[in-house]
Amino acid sequence: MTPTTRGVLYVHSTPSALCPHVEWAVGGVLGVAASLAWTAQPAAHGMYRSELSWQGDVGAAARIASGLRGWSHLRFEVTEEPTTGTEGARYSYTPDLGIFHAVIGVHGDIMIPEDRLKAVVVKTALGTTSIEAEIDKLLGRAWDDELETFRHAGEGAPVRWLHQVV
Repeated sequence: MTPTTRGVLYVHSTPSALCPHVEWAVGGVLGVAASLAWTAQPAAHGMYRSELSWQGDVGAAARIASGLRGWSHLRFEVTEEPTTGTEGARYSYTPDLGIFHAVIGVHGDIMIPEDRLKAVVVKTALGTTSIEAEIDKLLGRAWDDELETFRHAGEGAPVRWLHQVV
């Protein structure tokens, strides 16, 4: 039996022409038709936003992010909650920055693997970068900075639940 989890897809901005394609891609991953409630995105004229709470197999967030990344004018985040046997995940995407992935622990914190921390120590010891700049990269600060306006514009928006058929 494949373990299941749940998560949320936040489509922060997309042109109306991409809305049905987003629904098709998400539905393909979750195995059920996805019909999102689209509303105007006040932070970007002519763009739309939506949120979808989902339940599905572990790894669904990665598959959703892979299916949506690379689309022009689309900004999104998809999260996956940890399970008893897996860590959680967060994927953020913007057209300018590409995709950011973070492992999320049971308390919602970004978990940074030991080897990545060791690499930061080496880079900063060589004097090619600062520890602050490297920590910002590990935490996805550039994505947070770009998406923050879109997140606030969506506060209070309706959230729709979608469950995988098993």
